[in-house]
Amino acid sequence: MNSKRIRTLKSGKSGNGPVAYWMSRDQRVEDNWALLFARGIALEADVPVVVVFCLANGFLGAVRRHYEFMLRGLQEVDEALAKKKIPFFFLSGDPGKRIPEFVREYGIGTLVTDFSPLRVKRRWLEKVAPEIEVPFFEVDAHNIVPCWEASQKQEYAAYTLRPKLYRLLPEFLEEYPELEANIEFPEISASSGKLETFPKIQENSIEALLPEEFREENANSFSKPEYFEPGETAARRMMDDFFARKLESYFTLRNDPTKDGISNLSPYLHFGNISAQRVVFELEKTKADPESKKAFFEEIFVRKELADNFCYYKLFYDNFDGFPEWARKTLNYHRHDRRDHLYTLEEFEAGKTHDPLWNASQKELLIRGKMHGYMRMYWAKKILEWSESPEKALEIAIYLNNRYELDGRDPNGYTGIAWSIGGVHDRAWKERETFGKLRYMSYEGCKRKFDVKSYISKYST
Repeated sequence: MNSKRIRTLKSGKSGNGPVAYWMSRDQRVEDNWALLFARGIALEADVPVVVVFCLANGFLGAVRRHYEFMLRGLQEVDEALAKKKIPFFFLSGDPGKRIPEFVREYGIGTLVTDFSPLRVKRRWLEKVAPEIEVPFFEVDAHNIVPCWEASQKQEYAAYTLRPKLYRLLPEFLEEYPELEANIEFPEISASSGKLETFPKIQENSIEALLPEEFREENANSFSKPEYFEPGETAARRMMDDFFARKLESYFTLRNDPTKDGISNLSPYLHFGNISAQRVVFELEKTKADPESKKAFFEEIFVRKELADNFCYYKLFYDNFDGFPEWARKTLNYHRHDRRDHLYTLEEFEAGKTHDPLWNASQKELLIRGKMHGYMRMYWAKKILEWSESPEKALEIAIYLNNRYELDGRDPNGYTGIAWSIGGVHDRAWKERETFGKLRYMSYEGCKRKFDVKSYISKYST
């Protein structure tokens, strides 16, 4: 493994106990650089490796739909780890408190975690590091080129990051080694009785593992992720199906929400059920249309890593102040323009605007847990047009995205909304009311792109 993928968060002498991988963003056993790194340390020290996951309550507006998808995937993780004789510990509560408790009580000798650019994970790291006395490492297991290696600054747009990524790609696009099993299933117990017994995630119902507010069936009407089966196996199946049936026409159909032309991998990438690097390896093996392969590679590699770059280097990625200067200036200039329509959060959430196309996109989100990528742009831009201020539009779009998208609470989501509402990674266009110089999208423009009536009818009931 390339050592540049690893950062030391806390140095020191390793203890004699197991090496623990604190799984967070990358919820998979196969193709996981963080787990492989932890296993490598354990092999060198002749100690077992263990995996720990901490379920944080109230995570960025997540609801039952997200927790259920995640927990079902983690049950598969536990099963796969058991085959490798690797114990899986399931905690709940504030990771900033629970992880240090786990390290102390279970005599962990070294701690490893995976990388996320979002503030919430970075704050957990800041809380954990001072509370432990053992070495602590962070591994970027999510990006092909580690975020901190791809660039040392916030990039202006895809065209400024792309050449850097392509230059570094051969260095980091290395095949994954096989994860070595523990020699035997280790007996690991707490040194005191302070910590409660960890639930066995395989042996418990999802209902019992959910945060308390979501345990009642009626706690959230958008509960089961019916359109997307969770877990690593399902992620692989989705990838294989996309390459077999849809990749050939991806270039021509990817922006048509009436066609089944996209990969639908974003929920699995978000929860780390599949590695983007594995997707790229499999993409290279296909013999599909070169334009389609190039277009999909741009999405799975350049655009995905550009989103991480934005959220990593722009601390306020979810704030008006995170927009580029030209966008803030034009939005401020048009701040008091007349709006023909203004809607409340509740009206947006229920899909009750004057625009049947927008309403259909919101209904798609409510029903499926995932809106088509092209419609996401239209959806967010209309929220800007029909809100009292850019700040309010940003607040509403983030709330709805995080609450209903299976792939919400993600750098791609924050960046996509910032692109739509705040011109991030875009340029100035023709000036108009409300939008100023931001890129504009319209109902009529959508009609020229795809069969609007067909899309509306699909989600009108």
